[in-house]
Amino acid sequence: MPEAKTSFDASPRHLTELLGDARKGKLQLPDFQRSWVWDEERIRSLIASISRGFPVGAIMTLKTGGSVAFRPRRLEGSPEPSEDPSELLLDGQQRLTSLYQVMARKEVVETITPRRQKVKRWFYLDIKKCLDPTVDRDEAVVSVPESRLITSNFGRTVELDLSSREKEFENWMYPLNQVLDWSSWYGEFVQHSMKNLEAFPAQNEQMLAFNAGVIKSFEDYLIPVIALDASTSKEAVCVVFEKVNTGGKPLDAFELITAMYAADGHELRKDWFGTESTDGRKDRFRSALRLPSSPEGVLSGVGSTDFMQAISLFHTRDVRNAAADAGKTGKELPKVSATRQSLLDLPLAAYLQYQDRVERGFMEAAKFLVRSGIYRVKDLPYQSQVAPLAAILAELGKEAGSPAAAEKIRQWYWNGVFGELYGSSTETRIARDFIEVVAWVRGGPIPTTVHEATVRADRLETMRMRVSAAYKGVNALLTCKHAQDFRTGQEFSQTIFFDDNVDIHHIFPKDWCKKQGIPATVYDSIINKTPISARTNRIIGGVAPSSYLAKLKSEFSVEWADPDGVLDERLRTHLIDPGLLRADKFEDFMTARQASLVSMIEEAIGKAVIVDQPTEAEVIDEDPEEIQFLGSEAV
Repeated sequence: MPEAKTSFDASPRHLTELLGDARKGKLQLPDFQRSWVWDEERIRSLIASISRGFPVGAIMTLKTGGSVAFRPRRLEGSPEPSEDPSELLLDGQQRLTSLYQVMARKEVVETITPRRQKVKRWFYLDIKKCLDPTVDRDEAVVSVPESRLITSNFGRTVELDLSSREKEFENWMYPLNQVLDWSSWYGEFVQHSMKNLEAFPAQNEQMLAFNAGVIKSFEDYLIPVIALDASTSKEAVCVVFEKVNTGGKPLDAFELITAMYAADGHELRKDWFGTESTDGRKDRFRSALRLPSSPEGVLSGVGSTDFMQAISLFHTRDVRNAAADAGKTGKELPKVSATRQSLLDLPLAAYLQYQDRVERGFMEAAKFLVRSGIYRVKDLPYQSQVAPLAAILAELGKEAGSPAAAEKIRQWYWNGVFGELYGSSTETRIARDFIEVVAWVRGGPIPTTVHEATVRADRLETMRMRVSAAYKGVNALLTCKHAQDFRTGQEFSQTIFFDDNVDIHHIFPKDWCKKQGIPATVYDSIINKTPISARTNRIIGGVAPSSYLAKLKSEFSVEWADPDGVLDERLRTHLIDPGLLRADKFEDFMTARQASLVSMIEEAIGKAVIVDQPTEAEVIDEDPEEIQFLGSEAV
């Protein structure tokens, strides 16, 4: 895809002109812009800088009338626009809205304190402090409560009263919402001061000096404006916005799409976030197959962009098919895509056509994940693999329920996990898997992901990180194998449901391994770890397996005819050889369990795992800490 390009004009404009354009509606915000959030201290600092003519940075606008049609909205606090916007403000919203609120409105400013408490404030300039060169200008900018009274002693003592125009004159405090109407305020000041003819000349001289040295700074203040041409593409708008908006949350494609759909009359934000009376997709995904003990289900990590990616796969597939029907071949055929550009090009009609179908696909994906031993979002190997999974299931519909189809989808999923193929640069893989897995289910060739996934047996020896997708995959497969707690015999699928405290712990305890001189790089691998309940782990302690197995057996019912046999069966559900554990044979145990885990992975991916020596370039996980799994957060 060619790099996004744009043309622009850069020239300064008067602050008063920009504020006037905002009042009329000529300058508005694109709907994707976030709300105004500046606190009173930042506002005071901004006013102080402008009052001295100091630069406060450039702003950026986008001229309207081009192919990019964003829904506009007025600056917060400005009246309903009297005309359509000629420009949209991309960068500088917080500064310009702050100045509009303080200077152009005649109402109290609703802002926040630095501690995020909502307050209402009037802003003033202390005239005498402004005229004193020894006083920092920040000290001359004063914010007062809505009552215009500053009090102490729990309200009993009035420190400053600005509740009337006369009080403002008496205290030499200039209201900043009069900056654009100096002559009116000054006229009232003259009338007030003429009551004392003896003092008037000196007072008037000070006031004129204040006007020349401070008020004129606001009237003459120029702000550099970078105006993007109307021909600027959506991709360029997105890139430019992210470059200039470094202080805030990056703009995602969903917000741009929201603004574009709003221009066509569709409120995409309501679809995702819902309303006060109805749940949106975000809530429905968050609660899908949610366990009673958990606030969030396995789809809670699905974002709005993930959802739009899945829809984009369907739309771009349709566009490609239409091009093929028209006789285009090879490079003439547009690509199936889930890139940001494809999302920005997604028409409203395509979204409306596929939204319900894709949502059903995500709900089916939740069922697939739970059946795969993945119950919550923190157990999910790859969040990025959920969107193609949902799209595949949405496309196949009932076809996905046949045993043959289910097995192929399962193989594709686990090849992605254990091949560790969804860690980065996934957009191309998402689109390719959507096409190839569906075709494979319907009799086509093996997908690229399944073909190129390489899983090595020695990878288990280096698998130690809690964030590793393959690490999570091993534990999910053990859950599917009906792994049971050593002590209670409860399957961990049930333990997860009831939210009992389950950790991933060492089978040969860490303390015992240290005493035997076994390196942490060996005993900390996934081969020597398995899900164990907290109480069971306390019984295990740091002793040899032969000792803790005896302690565990002592908790069994005395009526059991074969307690050793019961315990052995529970160990086997973890792919542990009971004999090697009872004999404290660490090396033999590691060899045997590695082989068992390899067999489990081979069954999941549908092909052989490579057994050979690791290469020097292999990346090694380095996280020797024990982690909690499923029942509680990692520690």
